[in-house]
Amino acid sequence: MTTDYTPKFDLAGKVVLVTGASRGIGRACALACAGSGADMIVGVRSKADGADLVSEIERIGRRALAVEMDLTDLATVRKAVAEAHAAFSRIDVLVNNVGLGPENLAENVTEEDFDLTVNVNLKGTFFTTQAVAKLMIAQKSGRIINISSQAGTVTLKGEAIYCMSKAAINHLTRCLAAEWAQHRIAVNSVAPTFIWTDGTRPSLAEADFHAHVLGHIPLGRIGDPIDVAGTVVFLASPAASLITGANILVDGGWSVA
Repeated sequence: MTTDYTPKFDLAGKVVLVTGASRGIGRACALACAGSGADMIVGVRSKADGADLVSEIERIGRRALAVEMDLTDLATVRKAVAEAHAAFSRIDVLVNNVGLGPENLAENVTEEDFDLTVNVNLKGTFFTTQAVAKLMIAQKSGRIINISSQAGTVTLKGEAIYCMSKAAINHLTRCLAAEWAQHRIAVNSVAPTFIWTDGTRPSLAEADFHAHVLGHIPLGRIGDPIDVAGTVVFLASPAASLITGANILVDGGWSVA
């Protein structure tokens, strides 16, 4: 019997759902998975937001479908998952990318900002995962990848609620990994540092803040979306088939400095 020692990193034949896919990390994950051979379902606020991404994925040679998802409205989430399943008959990988975190010192956090952060980052992520996991349990396989943050491990001034929500995502990842392993579903999280996106660019363009961030990253650079997307493709691929319950920090060493 010949043993193949070449790890497989491609996603050929897989169907991947990425939430929050219209820009930034979500868009990079969608394109990276498509480039690795997967057909894509892209979760967006409106189908118009996902039209150019669908076209770009189709130019790569993969099938793509945009579905409307608002994580504060669970009816749209369930409808989107049902639409995706009807179109592709399966979902092999879920990438939970939607997240937000209004900044404020803890003593100034409003109830509205607290509720919004928890409703999107925790409640929305959990029930999106639940809807997809029911399909994965039926098909007896699946990968769930939660985009967490270094904020779930380190402290960030002015982001107490965001940090709390991401720490909760890290532990939820472990709980679901333990519960769903019997169904051959692997659940992991990816925790990035500051990444160059449309949302972070204004802050990172400020010289003092840029220097502050770099001062915490031993590898000496702010991340790009592809740094996160590469880790997502790895966790979705056959090469990561024995990994579950892990939180992979893509933080340039911030958490160990």
